[in-house]
Amino acid sequence: METQRILVTGGSGFIGTNLVNDLRSRGHEVLALDLLHHEMDDYVRADVKNYRQIERVFDNNDKFDYVYHLAAEYGRWNGEDYYENLWETNVMGTKHMIRLQEKLKFRMIFFSSAEVYGDYNGVMSEDVMVDKPISETYQMNDYAITKWAGELMCMNSATMHDTETVRVRPVNCYGPHEAYSKYKGFIPIFIYHALHNKPYDVYMGHKRIIDYVGDTARTFANIVDNFIPGEAYNVGSKQEWEHEIKEYSDMVLDAVGIDDSIVTYHEEEAFTTKVKTMDFSKAIKDLKHNPKVTPEEGIKKTAEWMKWYYRIDE
Repeated sequence: METQRILVTGGSGFIGTNLVNDLRSRGHEVLALDLLHHEMDDYVRADVKNYRQIERVFDNNDKFDYVYHLAAEYGRWNGEDYYENLWETNVMGTKHMIRLQEKLKFRMIFFSSAEVYGDYNGVMSEDVMVDKPISETYQMNDYAITKWAGELMCMNSATMHDTETVRVRPVNCYGPHEAYSKYKGFIPIFIYHALHNKPYDVYMGHKRIIDYVGDTARTFANIVDNFIPGEAYNVGSKQEWEHEIKEYSDMVLDAVGIDDSIVTYHEEEAFTTKVKTMDFSKAIKDLKHNPKVTPEEGIKKTAEWMKWYYRIDE
């Protein structure tokens, strides 16, 4: 395998940390970039919404072959409460990266989201966003809209400037290195609350596929060796691992070893897609996507990491 020079924006974040470790394990030279100061090796601080800071990173380093652009404000309610950060980072930050790509000609992997499918009522395969009118993929939040805007900018740049980008659409990724906040996905929220014996809500009838970060990072790292410019990929776990959110809650309670007395059950959550059924066949074919960690196993691993991270004694 030929060694590549790779920049990972958002490289000290949840997915970024796991991806950087996977890429380095394959012998690639990887520089992680993120918003905060860190003591880690081969790391640089910069804010993607500040063009000067990003440009300086490229000026001060040898040419990168690939850039994984993960840096983003994440989540629906985070995007509502902090919409300035959301639009500046997800849209302006991505535009800055594309401008540098047009100038320097590195290949880019842009991290979009399965949220771009909005409330589409059907199997969410990549061609939905090509074949269906936007009215059928009603994107119900600013986070989804910014991610779709990012994809459109990548495609426009490819047409106008011959840039080469692969777009990926992760699905409910979870696992070690993801600390709690109320804006995170339901798996870390459930585990954190269960470990601290705090109440949480479960909405009945909602179905999701979740994806363990180790499986996800391996597939994302595979893109370097299977890069097809212009392609978009759903990346999640196995379709047969789709469950109701209540079932995931039960797995969390089992992993932590408590009953459901802390859980309040509701009929359904407003403004949230009820069932997301994803098609991962394209990533399986092109990127050798091969999830190995079942939801039960992954939730146990994540609970163990959170116990360590929050210093929770047995």
